[in-house]
Amino acid sequence: MIKDYFLDKVEDAVLKAVQDNKLGQMSEYKRETLVVERPKNPDFGDFAVNVSSLARSAKIAPPAIANAIVSEIDKDDNEYSVIGGFINFKAGKNLLINSIDEIFKKRENYGRPENIKKENIILEYVSANPTGPFHIGHGRWAAMGSVLANLLKFYGHDVYQEFYINDAGSQIQKLGNSLAIRIRQELGEDIDFPSDEVERKNYYPGDYLIPVAKKFVKEQNNILQSVHNDVTKIDVKTLSDFAKNEMEKLQKELLEHFRVHFDNFYSELTLHKSGKVDECVNKLKESGKIYKKDGADWFRSSDYGDDQDRVIKKADGSNTYLTADIAYHIDKLERGFDRMINIWGADHHGYVARVRASIEALGYNPDKLEILLGQLVNLVINGNEVRMGKRKNMVTLDDLIEEVGVDATRFWMSMRNIDTTLDFDIELAKTKSDENPVFYVQYAHARACSILRNAVENKVDTETGKSVPAPLAEAELAELKNNYKKEYLLPTLDTARKLVLKLEEFKSMIKMSAETRQVYTICRYVQELASEFHSFYNANRVISDDRELMKSRLALVLSVKQVLKNALDILAVTAPERM
Repeated sequence: MIKDYFLDKVEDAVLKAVQDNKLGQMSEYKRETLVVERPKNPDFGDFAVNVSSLARSAKIAPPAIANAIVSEIDKDDNEYSVIGGFINFKAGKNLLINSIDEIFKKRENYGRPENIKKENIILEYVSANPTGPFHIGHGRWAAMGSVLANLLKFYGHDVYQEFYINDAGSQIQKLGNSLAIRIRQELGEDIDFPSDEVERKNYYPGDYLIPVAKKFVKEQNNILQSVHNDVTKIDVKTLSDFAKNEMEKLQKELLEHFRVHFDNFYSELTLHKSGKVDECVNKLKESGKIYKKDGADWFRSSDYGDDQDRVIKKADGSNTYLTADIAYHIDKLERGFDRMINIWGADHHGYVARVRASIEALGYNPDKLEILLGQLVNLVINGNEVRMGKRKNMVTLDDLIEEVGVDATRFWMSMRNIDTTLDFDIELAKTKSDENPVFYVQYAHARACSILRNAVENKVDTETGKSVPAPLAEAELAELKNNYKKEYLLPTLDTARKLVLKLEEFKSMIKMSAETRQVYTICRYVQELASEFHSFYNANRVISDDRELMKSRLALVLSVKQVLKNALDILAVTAPERM
């Protein structure tokens, strides 16, 4: 990376300046002390390093420190200058040419680092109850989780994606009771869900169970006949299992359509049946981490950083949600994963400490668990916010995808930091304009493809009606693509500098995004790259009579196309060739 090259040059020069006694009283320097940044004024250079922090040990003014360091830098075709305590850097032609050369050499692997410390990561996200369709909040976690998985894989890690099915709680029985009412309605009974708000909370009165009831009546007629259509005599578990299976099927189909792939769907019910939950509780008891109070079993989580102890078994003998979560995370560790990453809603903030406490109490490293807490989504239609919920005014992810498409939904869901509430403007997401970020980015890729097509297509003179030969033969374009030479870029460097630097920035963006577990940065980057490309295109004629200049600019177009494709693949957003 160009900025790393610059930093290495500066730090090498600092060490030389110390040896040559040019930095006052400074007698040693530890590398990675200085930081590269972008100058506020781009006229100063491409990058800058503030060396003012060295004044404390050097006991001389920052400008003198900067000048002393620059005097020790081995000269090359790059430009170095000093303004106050800043050393400014402007990349020369060799670095710019090499950055484009790297794109052609690595192509779909451009941006992928080498020699990282590879980890085996389990990424858990969405993990919704199988009690209804996904709402748009689930859609955000689905989009961001899958993009994060793609990013970490691209970076070089092994990533195993898991969906934890919460199918062991009382909500499953509520689902069965709700289906019973819908079946009775389907059979012609005059019955409805309770109107009292408190009682109504024990049901899922959404219309989505109506087709499930129809299917039950059609496929389970033998059961209905055995009870003479008296649905109240059907075991609620039979109804719960049927409804749960239908909801899981719908959820999986939607995830597939939304380009979200899970390697495993892990059932909480299976976890209980395996005995692993009781096993974890017994281990905590044996190690003295459990005590009795008011008839309940309490976990001494406050010994491990939690703000208070937590109940893991109620006085009635039933487990709390925490109990199964402890067993689930221990099971992940026992499966051999180096790191566990969970995406949870912000309302689970207080839950983090108790899960980490349980991991440590059972003898594992709690730092292997990373929790990404995220805010939800506000869906805006015609300037009005739409409420969400399974019971009232429900807006499903399926509805949203049908309205704006998979590409727009994925991009919009990913383009804000996870800890920021997302306002999803459905009308803007549908527009074909520069104001719609996903359209703007996809259009940049389509424009690059269009330029490349135009370069090798014959034209028709509108005045004479005669065919005009293509500016470039297809064989020449193929040669440019497959046997790129560094010198191709030279004729256009003066006008393409900002675009080349933005292309080169892809590598540092990928590194930062993977290490900080952020995905909105990819969306921001492709918007910035698209902007630079559109600006370059508007200011420079790519296809011209100057063949060397044309080849040079076509090489740049190919580079833009490649980097946009690499980024959009991580986002799992299509890179269209025509729009």
